[in-house]
Amino acid sequence: MDDHPTQLSAYGNILLIGIIGVLLVSVTMLLAKVLAPNKPNPIKLSTYECGEETTGSAWVQFNPRFYVIALVFLLFDVELIFVFPWATVFGQSELIAADARWGWFTLVEMGVFLSILVLGLVYVWVRGDLNWIKPKHTIPSVQIGIPSDAYQSLNAKEYAVKDYRASSLVDDEEKKVSPGSTTSIGFKPRFKKPNV
Repeated sequence: MDDHPTQLSAYGNILLIGIIGVLLVSVTMLLAKVLAPNKPNPIKLSTYECGEETTGSAWVQFNPRFYVIALVFLLFDVELIFVFPWATVFGQSELIAADARWGWFTLVEMGVFLSILVLGLVYVWVRGDLNWIKPKHTIPSVQIGIPSDAYQSLNAKEYAVKDYRASSLVDDEEKKVSPGSTTSIGFKPRFKKPNV
């Protein structure tokens, strides 16, 4: 085991960086809590949906095609990470002067890379995965043996609707007539004593 003092100082540096990181985060959060104005109101506490008024429940299903589109975007975003180093290597005159085939090799290499990505994009496009299709809400229909004119005759008929207030008045009057009467329950519970 090497007990060289520089080894201890290297671990000390790592510990010092960790302590400074924890302190910076803690002090920043503490300052935000102390200095930030806190004046909540119903508008500030409401759910924010990109400036639109919130409607319906928050428990909604998201279209899964969003994730496909996000992955395709990420794929082409990562493609740029490979295009920039390629462009810097392709543009170096020293490498091209050393071997003339170097420029053609890098051009063909990037052409193959981009063509694979474009073929993937065309494949996703042809399959229709880039179309943002909103679900069509349709009323389900069920094949039944009842003719539709029977439903129409039931719907066209007028029915007498009983006033709910009248029945509650009758119940109140019945209670007033016999205030001292006792009502009996329909059964008498019997409990078995446990065998001791």
